[in-house]
Amino acid sequence: MATPTIIEIPHNLGRDEARRRMAAGIGKLASHIPGGAATVTHSWPSQDQLSLTVTTMGVEVPCTVDAQDTRLRVTLQLPAMLSLMSGPIKAIVQKQGERLLLDKKPDQTA
Repeated sequence: MATPTIIEIPHNLGRDEARRRMAAGIGKLASHIPGGAATVTHSWPSQDQLSLTVTTMGVEVPCTVDAQDTRLRVTLQLPAMLSLMSGPIKAIVQKQGERLLLDKKPDQTA
């Protein structure tokens, strides 16, 4: 099995708010994946861990997102055919994760 790709996304939200934003953003995830035909299945194995499988173009990418007090830790299990693209994939995940964490709380106004 290939070495997992790990992405650390720092935040200052605290674990509970980071977890809330993760849960709120799951429905938008497929639209951020290049190719336009992605499906995302998810579960919560524990209160602080989101388990995802992203499927696009016949390729499945299992991943986990661990909510921590000051960061999200994303672990991707890239199949061999995608391992050559780990740099760009990591950059996309980092950018979208930061965007997710920057979204305003529901009670904030612009």
